Amino acid sequence: MSRVVIVHGVRNHQRGLSASEAAERLASRWRQQLTAGYQDARLGHLAIPEITAAYYADALHDSESQGAAQGLEDLSPAEQLAVLDWLSALGMPDGLAEGQSWGRLPLRQTLDLVARKRGVAAQTLARIAVAIMPEVYSYLASPKRRRNAQEAVAQAVKESGAKVVMAHSLGSIVVYETLHTFDGLGVEALITLGSPLGLSGAVFDMLDPAPVAGHGKRPPGLSHWLNIADAGDLVALPRRLGDRFPVDVHGETHMALADFHTLDMYLACGLTAAGLSPHCAP
Repeated sequence: MSRVVIVHGVRNHQRGLSASEAAERLASRWRQQLTAGYQDARLGHLAIPEITAAYYADALHDSESQGAAQGLEDLSPAEQLAVLDWLSALGMPDGLAEGQSWGRLPLRQTLDLVARKRGVAAQTLARIAVAIMPEVYSYLASPKRRRNAQEAVAQAVKESGAKVVMAHSLGSIVVYETLHTFDGLGVEALITLGSPLGLSGAVFDMLDPAPVAGHGKRPPGLSHWLNIADAGDLVALPRRLGDRFPVDVHGETHMALADFHTLDMYLACGLTAAGLSPHCAP
């Protein structure tokens, strides 16, 4: 049976479990969601591929890392700058008062202005900022954590022999760099879900290899790259990765607002199953 490696995003640290136990737990859950996705795509007659979970969250929670932030005030100055990059991508607020400029306002005030412009509750944006950006920064700012996370993903791909990799959120950043760093992994198809790879400043400008003339490089050996983003996903910015990366196909979904950036949501989506199934044919 065919096999796919799935790489998680943020907030997947499985406390109290070994890396292998955490991977098994995630793979079991994801299989249920992917089964729902096959049903949604009317592909229930096809066999679901075997799933290997690439678990790297423990690499981001080492002795160097700090405790999880509980609010905006707990973010470090560098993390706050990453949040500002994200808020800028969401859309700069119009009508700033005289003497005000973007990036010089207090973070919470900036967040409130963006929330009003987007028609989103400020508490929602604050919750996303605290949940996601510190972990993204934790990966990109530490060479040690970066390397350890990439090694975990590379090992999962090598040991599984999978030719297809699906990566969500921060996982798409880790996979993108892993495919450039490690030779001979044999990955032929990449499916990115809810990816912030193109986020200026906080992500795009920190990638390795560095973008050239505003464009990221295609991972070597890749024959197909599908990117899927939900229209309401506030983290997948910009949604059209093809404007900055050599993506072959871009798919846009319209799913539940309450579950807009979870891997479970993307796996249960028929568009994801339809994009995956051709690469898993026997």
